[in-house]
Amino acid sequence: MAELKNFKLPDVGEGLTEADIVKWHVKPGDEITVNQIIVEIETAKAVVELPSPYAGVVNRLLVPEGETADVGTPIISVQVGSGELDEPSSNEADVTEPEIGTEPGMHGTLKPKEERQAVLVGYGVKLSPTTRRPRKPAASAAASVPAPVPVPAVAARSAGVLAKPPVRKLAKDLGIDLTRVSGTGEGGKITREDVQAAAGAPLAETSFQPASLAPSAQLSALPREERIPIRGVRKHMAAAMVASAFTAPHVTEFLQIDMTETMKATARLKQMPDFGDVRVSPLLLVAKALLIATARNPMINSSWDEPAQEIVVRRYVNLGIAAATDRGLVVPTVKDAHAMSLPELGRAIGELAERARAGKSSPADLSGGTITITNVGVFGIDTGTPIITPGEAAILALGQVKDAPWVVDGQLAVRKVCTLSLSFDHRIIDGAAGSAALRDIGAMLTDPLHMLAWS
Repeated sequence: MAELKNFKLPDVGEGLTEADIVKWHVKPGDEITVNQIIVEIETAKAVVELPSPYAGVVNRLLVPEGETADVGTPIISVQVGSGELDEPSSNEADVTEPEIGTEPGMHGTLKPKEERQAVLVGYGVKLSPTTRRPRKPAASAAASVPAPVPVPAVAARSAGVLAKPPVRKLAKDLGIDLTRVSGTGEGGKITREDVQAAAGAPLAETSFQPASLAPSAQLSALPREERIPIRGVRKHMAAAMVASAFTAPHVTEFLQIDMTETMKATARLKQMPDFGDVRVSPLLLVAKALLIATARNPMINSSWDEPAQEIVVRRYVNLGIAAATDRGLVVPTVKDAHAMSLPELGRAIGELAERARAGKSSPADLSGGTITITNVGVFGIDTGTPIITPGEAAILALGQVKDAPWVVDGQLAVRKVCTLSLSFDHRIIDGAAGSAALRDIGAMLTDPLHMLAWS
């Protein structure tokens, strides 16, 4: 006899309570196998692919794409076995109330048994009853621009387009029909740059405004306001930054340095065989300098434990690298970075950055950091006052490296100059300790030989 089993949304990261349904990879009537990827969800930390714990035929998708579901909410029902549907067995733990999505005649009125569901990812589900968060009402027709094609039709056509989930989300947010975009990525894949280019193109390419309209006219043709739901990574980032800013007393110090020798060292490293598969940039040597500075100034690699009223000094470094993505700011961490060689560190940073940009960072990637680097220089910014990542004591910001006048041996010369800024928790680190750490980092980047002498 066939049984109807409901798969409940698992906790894919310790303590997470909800997730957004980003994309279903199956539809009703599809045959699925155990471990087959059936859905992509976005949590407060990452986009995660969920495998099916069941083999059978998809009966219903219980939570549509774009909606938020609490952990423990049934998101898909699967018919397991053959023949007519039978009542679930007495030890079944995934039967749900009929209003969640069961049809009459499916025996959905059985009271669910309070039992932890076995899942293939995460930590299972909470046992208390849960409900699905309702979708926010759409903006009124008067306040929006009519779409040239109904959304369901666009979504249906876009299903066969080669594009990663974050790129699809960006296109959806910008109102871009992916079937009208030419992909410049590998194998014709549509990239983020392709979508952004399409968003700025005239009507002939995007079906938004006539090509003759000036930018001001294009702007006036759009809604006067746009409302973006605060969810997923952006929601988590906002809460973390507010908690950090109003919990840890921040102090930021600045140091302008001559990076000429570091830039030369970077160019030489690129020519070495050991770095053939590594994307070598000044960030790599900045990361190495910070790792050495944490050994010389261990308080910058510590944390404040309020309940225990203790300062926790770490003898290891999980190095966070702040990354701007389509989904917001994320901070993937290189675990045990202090124990890595320079090529290993470069590979680890590159792999983390690639996963972050693709929206594939795992919850493990985004947790456990002890100190962070943020590279604002890639945006053409000289410096900033970064906010400390919660649970850490310091964050280093790297500004852009640019040509500037500099005094060398009493003579004015053009050098590669950069501004570093270090924000630290003044409960743990006083001005002397923070200044010493920033001075050490600056000295190593001014003369990379210090990295050999001090490591």
